[in-house]
Amino acid sequence: MARDDTSWRKYVRAPKTALVSPFRIVSTLNNVTNADALLSTDSKYATLSRADGSANTTSPTITIDFGINVVGFPIFTFAGASSNNPGIRVAFSETKEYLTDRSDFTRSDNGDTITSGTDQHAVPADASVWTDVHGCQASNPNKVCADGLHGFRYMKVWLDALAEDAPLANPSGEVKIQSVQLNYTALRGTPDTFEGWFECEDEELTQYWYDAAYTNDMNIDLFLKDYIDPRNAYTESLDGKQVLFDGAKRDRDPYIGDLAVSGRTLYLTHPKSKVAAKNMLVDLANHQRSDGWIPPASINDYALPLFDYPLWWVLTSYDYVLYTGDKSYLDDVYPNLVKLLDTYYPSNTDNTTNLLFKGDPFGTSGYGDYAFLPRNGSVTYYNALYVYALKAASEIATWAGREDTSDWKGRADTVTTALNANLWDDSAGAYLDSTLGPVRHAQDGNSIAILSGAAPANRSLSALTYLSKHMHQPYGNAFYDAAGDALGTDFSSRVYAFISYFENSARFETNLSATAVDQIKRTYGWMASQDPGVTMWEGIGKDGSYYEEGFTSCAHGWSTGVLPALTNYVLGMKPTGPGFSTFAFKPVVTEGVTWAKGVVPTPGGGIGVDWSGKVFKVSPPKGVKGSVSVPAESKGTVSVGKGVVWENGVSKGLGARFESGYVTVDIDGGKEVTVSVK
Repeated sequence: MARDDTSWRKYVRAPKTALVSPFRIVSTLNNVTNADALLSTDSKYATLSRADGSANTTSPTITIDFGINVVGFPIFTFAGASSNNPGIRVAFSETKEYLTDRSDFTRSDNGDTITSGTDQHAVPADASVWTDVHGCQASNPNKVCADGLHGFRYMKVWLDALAEDAPLANPSGEVKIQSVQLNYTALRGTPDTFEGWFECEDEELTQYWYDAAYTNDMNIDLFLKDYIDPRNAYTESLDGKQVLFDGAKRDRDPYIGDLAVSGRTLYLTHPKSKVAAKNMLVDLANHQRSDGWIPPASINDYALPLFDYPLWWVLTSYDYVLYTGDKSYLDDVYPNLVKLLDTYYPSNTDNTTNLLFKGDPFGTSGYGDYAFLPRNGSVTYYNALYVYALKAASEIATWAGREDTSDWKGRADTVTTALNANLWDDSAGAYLDSTLGPVRHAQDGNSIAILSGAAPANRSLSALTYLSKHMHQPYGNAFYDAAGDALGTDFSSRVYAFISYFENSARFETNLSATAVDQIKRTYGWMASQDPGVTMWEGIGKDGSYYEEGFTSCAHGWSTGVLPALTNYVLGMKPTGPGFSTFAFKPVVTEGVTWAKGVVPTPGGGIGVDWSGKVFKVSPPKGVKGSVSVPAESKGTVSVGKGVVWENGVSKGLGARFESGYVTVDIDGGKEVTVSVK
């Protein structure tokens, strides 16, 4: 059975040890000897030398490649140096394109500025070790400073010193570097740590699954004052706790909207670290505003005004309990849920349409969303997300042993009716972005409308057809059609893997699996083929560029949706009750994938899945119940073990029923079940 398989381990990307050595030397410049010594930790050393008085000449420089994006604290071991305190400067970048004489991004770029884009160190004459941490070698005034923790693939080291660092550091002399390593601080997902795994016939898809896991793991780290976003994000309530950051090098603050994707990636790979998600959820609930609004993150002292992220708090709370089974969490936050849904969002509802309205007269025109978009009015995305959250909240009430006294389900139905009456564009065959501004259509609203159940089946197919026709790019699907450029430059060519996850899920749900896989391959194939490789970008810009140039995070957890998409749809396993107490197995068989196998972690033990052709094996732990749906003809024959349960359109047992190309049976956990189709 799949649970004992080891073939998947070859796809895992994490460093084997916490101390990571460079992969190769990219280049050297000027007076550098034996640079290859930095590829090992033996007694050999590289030498950088520069004559006194030659400060205006190009510095001796070594450019180093760690082979993959990494995150943590660089450690330099020096065999010695000249007696004049020669300085070294270090720049970091996720890509070679933005590796210059300053880092592509460093913490000082967002405030708490102690460096000008590089980390500095004055090397003593005797052998020494420098761990690049946040701080300065002298204060009042600060001199010879470094930002410390970095996310990067490439490192540039050169002998030099800033003029303002004199006389502590000198731009000339000789430095002997014995080794350069990285103390990798994030969750290091080696094969022995994976509680869930995935493999299928398509090796590209399989590799994307593990690349997503690695990207996400890079962002699971401790919330420490000197190594988070310096824009008033520090809070004692999270200090020293494990969280899921936005990005490894930038936006090191846990944002709740990102958790809608990164949380699922976490639960399906390393659920023992589920506390990283819970810490975020509880902390944001504890900082709820008096009007019910829940902040998106701790940044700006919990005051960054986003309109959609409180709804993502509801949905990520739902996901947390659904995947982990930790219903005790609901005891802590249920009052916050009620206040958010029964006070804040009703106060931002246009009672003439029953739709959420952002802007005047509600005082929310300055609020943003996941992409800080300047859109107001009744926006499809906000309202579809509201429907999604209300339905989730109704289920949460049941899980928490409460009654849905607010009738959240009924309100979801009301908003659904209003959304379809006011925001459907018949001429385009897709949902409008908003009731205000130029006529335009967005990926987010159309995708969430489908997943929330707000879109009827015919409109779902129509909307997805529109997205394919008007948003297709070689590197994914853009988040706006051409008219979206009125909101921002090149919006019609920008791709967010974050929102694309929901479109791909909508395609799988709508039996458009071939188009989902095609979009996955365009999006993730593009990122995999570009520098830095492996890890997944925050956004892709026009012509496949880094959408915010060097500022772009190339290791962003919100872009890892390929992982839950492949587990939920290609492997075919989803939870339907808290902690997989109930589950649904329904694999989507798509072109090029005739088999898939894996383990889905649950609190009671992993669910093993192994399907090939027309034989489907599921091995759930004892104490759970689930449905198994397999592709079949209504007049076909389906067997469980040796017994026929469906034949020629008639149920023969196990509650077998047929719907939309699948025969479904009900099973209990505790034993392996084999379902075969003829």
